Amino acid sequence: MKDINIVFVNYQMKDEIISAVDSLLKDIAGCPYQVQITVVDNSQNAEGIKQELETKFPQVKYADAGVNVGFGKGNTIGFKDTPARYYFALNPDIQIPENSKTIEKLLKFMDDHPKIGCIAPKLMNLDFTLQYNCYRFDLNSILIKPLKQINFDRKYNWVKKYSDRLIMKDFDHNETMPVDWVLGAAMMVRKEVADEIGWFDERYFMYMEDCDWCHTMWEHGWPVYYVHDIIIMHKHARGSAKVPGIFKALFKNKLARAHLVSWWKYLWKWRGNHKYYAA
Repeated sequence: MKDINIVFVNYQMKDEIISAVDSLLKDIAGCPYQVQITVVDNSQNAEGIKQELETKFPQVKYADAGVNVGFGKGNTIGFKDTPARYYFALNPDIQIPENSKTIEKLLKFMDDHPKIGCIAPKLMNLDFTLQYNCYRFDLNSILIKPLKQINFDRKYNWVKKYSDRLIMKDFDHNETMPVDWVLGAAMMVRKEVADEIGWFDERYFMYMEDCDWCHTMWEHGWPVYYVHDIIIMHKHARGSAKVPGIFKALFKNKLARAHLVSWWKYLWKWRGNHKYYAA
């Protein structure tokens, strides 16, 4: 069994994945742990990513999902492909800082804290500013989350108020601590957690599956932590926010529609259960 299985889900992001895999392989050079990198392809190999991976990185596993199965199911396909002590979902648009030994540090943190179910590193934008990747199960904030996705928090103070609470702007991000949920762009989960509660809920095609999974972890006694001193760079392209205005977004942006559908599924699934676990 591997120590960690790192999974990328590809949907027309070949160049980003090739770059991310290259930075990962440099990071794990000399790593004492057994690391597997897996790429699950939701693009039906339209860009020839399979052949490029085989040529440049033969140690990386390629799995063809057949169709675009979504983020959560795509990750689950990759996780199941190689059993490991830990599973790490990573977005294609990440970069591991050079000489950081990031993967080794993540593994050591989890090994040193066996009661923690899931962790997320600090994410930084490419200009080295902080990216907010930990959140609260705050019902009022989650209710206005679709408005944040289309940038209404930049226009209306009442949206910004709840948006800032959702993304924990009042929290010192130079501190490691339990949080309600973390962004699926970089989340590492213990095998025992998956064995007990299962994988991402595949009813979510894209968006909110990370929130839902963390919610289930807390319900089963597995804390979720934000780790401030392990850093990954993340481009963070918000596809659901590319079309301004709520009605235009819903009609013209399929990702905005996917976000709204997932948001409703989450609210319905967890109706009546929006307590703060990390508090």
